[in-house]
Amino acid sequence: MSATGLEVFDKTLQTTNTWLNEMMEELGPDRHLAWHVLGAVLRALRDRLPMELSVHLGAQLPLLVRGLYYDQWRPREQPVKLRSREEFFARAEQDLKNIRPVNVETAVRCVFKVLTHYLDPGQLEHVRNALPQDVQTLWPAGARSGVQPAA
Repeated sequence: MSATGLEVFDKTLQTTNTWLNEMMEELGPDRHLAWHVLGAVLRALRDRLPMELSVHLGAQLPLLVRGLYYDQWRPREQPVKLRSREEFFARAEQDLKNIRPVNVETAVRCVFKVLTHYLDPGQLEHVRNALPQDVQTLWPAGARSGVQPAA
């Protein structure tokens, strides 16, 4: 029997929990923290990307995560000119200031790893290429521009 009564809700809950569980392997056993980290990094990524690319990325996210991604989105203010790793980290840290301390680089790498595991490699290639070079280096090895992940 369905937990929510709708298969689409059950599927997004299951997928979201899978992502959070994977993140908690690196961040520790705090689901609340993992949820906030996921949102903070996704929104920093969203705000840095050109609007069309942001929308394409958002369309690939699980329904529940998609809501987190689009939370407080202001399309007219996009893309934000985050030209360095430090500026990208600062944008993510804005959303992380009201939770327990977390290493922002670890948080970014953790979310990039989850995206690499579950989203289309071709789409992620476009996303990576739209980022500053020093942010591109935060993606997992083998997931960078020109390197195809193992099948």
